[in-house]
Amino acid sequence: MAKCPLCGSSLDWAELIEQMLALENADAIFQEREKFMETFESFVFKCPHCGEEFYGRNLPGKEAEKVFALLNEFKGSIDWENRKVRLRLNSLLALDTMLENWDKKVKG
Repeated sequence: MAKCPLCGSSLDWAELIEQMLALENADAIFQEREKFMETFESFVFKCPHCGEEFYGRNLPGKEAEKVFALLNEFKGSIDWENRKVRLRLNSLLALDTMLENWDKKVKG
């Protein structure tokens, strides 16, 4: 799971995505994977624990791509009016990772 590159605290993906929802064209960014990843990597996030800022490129790109997929897979995952994420993204990512590992084990 994502950790602050400066203080090492665990980060909540929903909180990170909500920081991006403040962008003017957020609704368009969240519809196209390439545009999302480009914006994500250059976006300056603020750690809720230490208050320091860092670029998205310092976070796991694979997780960011999964977050994008989850947000687009579930209708109503973002409350655009209040700029809030309705999904528990960290829990869904953990479940997804667990299922991937299980698949690898089963397939041998």
